[in-house]
Amino acid sequence: MTRRQLPRWADLKPLLRPQPVTMNATDRRLEKALTIADLRRIARRRTPRSVFDYTDGAAEAEVSLRRARELFRRVEFRPSVLRDVSTVDTSTTLLGQPSAQPFTFAPTGFTRMMNHEGERAVVRVAQQVGIPYALSTMGTTSIEDVAAAAPEARRWFQLYVWKDRAAGEDLVRRASAAGYEALMLTVDVPVAGARLRDVRNGFTLPPSLTAKTVANAAMHPSWWINLLTTEPLRFASLSEWHGTVAELLNTLFDPTMTIDDLAWLRSIWTGPLIVKGIQTVDDALRVVDAGADAIVLSNHGGRQLDRAPTPLRILPDVVAAVNGRAEIYLDTGILSGADIVAAVALGADACLVGRAYLYGLMAGGERGVARAAEILTTEVRRTMQLLGVGSVDELTPEHVHIL
Repeated sequence: MTRRQLPRWADLKPLLRPQPVTMNATDRRLEKALTIADLRRIARRRTPRSVFDYTDGAAEAEVSLRRARELFRRVEFRPSVLRDVSTVDTSTTLLGQPSAQPFTFAPTGFTRMMNHEGERAVVRVAQQVGIPYALSTMGTTSIEDVAAAAPEARRWFQLYVWKDRAAGEDLVRRASAAGYEALMLTVDVPVAGARLRDVRNGFTLPPSLTAKTVANAAMHPSWWINLLTTEPLRFASLSEWHGTVAELLNTLFDPTMTIDDLAWLRSIWTGPLIVKGIQTVDDALRVVDAGADAIVLSNHGGRQLDRAPTPLRILPDVVAAVNGRAEIYLDTGILSGADIVAAVALGADACLVGRAYLYGLMAGGERGVARAAEILTTEVRRTMQLLGVGSVDELTPEHVHIL
């Protein structure tokens, strides 16, 4: 029979460890976020539905996005044990310059819609972490203001080719003058994809004050207060717009662009050129032959052609075909540091993350982006240690099997 007794104070005292109280509400929220999925849940609560769905959603039935995430879930790691992983180097070299992590912050449109701190917050965190940040043509902070917000950051500029080529040339020259080191040409948006969540939500830029949005404002007062009391939404590439995202893309972007236009771009940009939106081996070879220094295997986060190829699936074939002639990056479906490690092990030089940091931005502004970066960097380091590798260069396909 177990003998019981009342606990004595001397027994209880060592167990009493009061936790420090975090006074700031934003910090309290972010402390509870242990994963990007946790940040997503916070973002969903704190942001109007139409804005959250714009970030979270994809095209049509959203098959491409689900397939990308499912493929990452099917990754099986193959660790090597009894290795000294007391010190792990997560740094790598991208376009000849150091990056502290094997990932970058991807270009995202309308970032100040997610949180009023917008692109300035994101580029400042990129500077702190030591990774590149790509400003979108459809960003809501100017090329010059982003440069001023983080003068020491590695800044890339993402370009869509416009019907008005003179306007595109002006953007490229402004980016060069402001010290952006690389140009990222996105080629998978000849026309806008059918993003049905946006249609059903009546999502416009800027948000329209309808009965539906006014009712939603009561549930997210701080978001609306920040939107209405800070500087009006402006775009990196145009002064203003009133309408849907699809209407904007179809008005501005040039569906006649071909591979021959890369020569035009090379004539006005002398720095590194990245081509984003590659989805086949043949296209990878075509753009590398045309002078791309790097390519991004991407189906635009599932936001353009639904049922498009899954970037992680085609990665090994593209790596073999390109054979070191250009750097290869990958995006779509990346929500953890383990996802990044898996892609790098299969041959990617780096990954681009977009939704992951946007969830952080919606959850807590710049501090939320910093929390997203902290989660990803911690997961990258821990996954490498558990795999038994001490540096990014040691990751190989032998470490990964897809079930």
